[in-house]
Amino acid sequence: MTDTTDVTEHETVTEEPDPRRWLALAVIAVAQLMVVLDASIVTIALPSAQHSLHISTGSRQWVITAYTLTFGGFLLLGGRIADYVGRKRMFIIGLLGFATASALGGLAQNGAMLFASRALQGGMAALLAPAALSLITVTFTEVHERAKAFGVYGAIAGSGAAIGLIMGGILTQYASWRWCLLVNVPIAVITALAATRLVRESRAHGNTSYDIPGTLTVTAGLASLVYGFTKAESDGWGSTVTIAFLAVAVVLLVSFVLIEVRSKNPLLPMRVILNRNRGGSYLGAFLVGAGMFGMFLFLTYYFQGTLGYSALKSGFAFLPFSAGIIIAATVASKLVPKFGPRPIMIIGFLVGGAGMVWLTQIGVDTTYLGSVLPAEVLMSLGLGFAFVPMSSTALFGVGNHDAGVASALINANQQIGGSLGTALLNTIAASATTAYLVGRVPSKATVAAAQVHGYTVGFWVASGFLFAAALSAIFLVKATKADMLALSAEASAAPAMA
Repeated sequence: MTDTTDVTEHETVTEEPDPRRWLALAVIAVAQLMVVLDASIVTIALPSAQHSLHISTGSRQWVITAYTLTFGGFLLLGGRIADYVGRKRMFIIGLLGFATASALGGLAQNGAMLFASRALQGGMAALLAPAALSLITVTFTEVHERAKAFGVYGAIAGSGAAIGLIMGGILTQYASWRWCLLVNVPIAVITALAATRLVRESRAHGNTSYDIPGTLTVTAGLASLVYGFTKAESDGWGSTVTIAFLAVAVVLLVSFVLIEVRSKNPLLPMRVILNRNRGGSYLGAFLVGAGMFGMFLFLTYYFQGTLGYSALKSGFAFLPFSAGIIIAATVASKLVPKFGPRPIMIIGFLVGGAGMVWLTQIGVDTTYLGSVLPAEVLMSLGLGFAFVPMSSTALFGVGNHDAGVASALINANQQIGGSLGTALLNTIAASATTAYLVGRVPSKATVAAAQVHGYTVGFWVASGFLFAAALSAIFLVKATKADMLALSAEASAAPAMA
């Protein structure tokens, strides 16, 4: 029998649906979009920032990884803090902290100041993101409304990175790279003010102690894992630094699991991840992040290096991907209540993987309209279908006491997957490029062909990640339409039972 609930006796009871819940969703959506796109908005602006602040080639990676390290590393703790201190409160604190960090980054006078501000941004995002998703969970209890809410969230989660690339191109070309960070300040402040009036507070009650040993080991372990894969990109998989950080990560993460199994008040209750439906969604989020972030990386280089696009044109070349995600997520939000999450997820991952395979056909002489655009559209439609049921199933039957940490897990998996996948795919692509050049006469044409060959090899591996995500849905996700309706009925009956 499918596990339908983990609800404990210490639940926050809402007497009636919040009449301002759709306005609250709009506020949450704006905040979530800001967090998601900020992981990519500086990608196109990076060359300008590097030149302006005299950042070395070896250090420029920290503009990206300082954000992903702290974001992924502190998400679990951020989810627990939101559960215990209050989701609305941490949502607002996260917004204001994000605005402060963005201002520091936009005004940075040197590389160290920019790196530090990006790390602070990631830490604030780790508070903000799980609070946002768990607020949706406790605000929308009726299955059809929750599906619509997750449709909005899924569209943002899938298209935010592409929107960030577009905004980065516009702001860099027509204003300054600094505005890629400064633009967050007014948005975050206005959103925080709106949240004070429109978002309803909720928190877990009962035992609210923190698992300090678990917090330290998982945060350090995830950070070490991301950093190890990041170093593999620059130093190689066999380097002492890479091996050392990966070994430390394994030791710390194994220690974390052992601590959580024995802890009376674990940071990550095993009941959250051992539910097969949620576990399948978390694995799917990790694999999608690994494949999708790699796709953005290779296509950005292909647009600017092979097709000769400007930063602005490169950003707009991703626009169909964003549009496809939004359209598909809207449709999926209507289909999930009718068919259940599993078939929608499976179809979405398979179609997304097929789109990634299409990208392997690009070449030095192929065109955007002929090769890239059809693949983008196919992939975005598939992933848009998958994101909605994936986000919903990740919180399937989770108790209100654990909503924040469950929300943090799907964000953490996608973020960590993106970081690790990017490092892995970039290393594979670079190796493929080097192998292509062996025995060939070096020339401009040969080097260009070798680079594109590396991208296509990367796309093949990325497609494998998406097909593996489909397998996770096939074998792990068993929630049906009836299960989702039963959960909605239980949530609706809770006030009467109380």
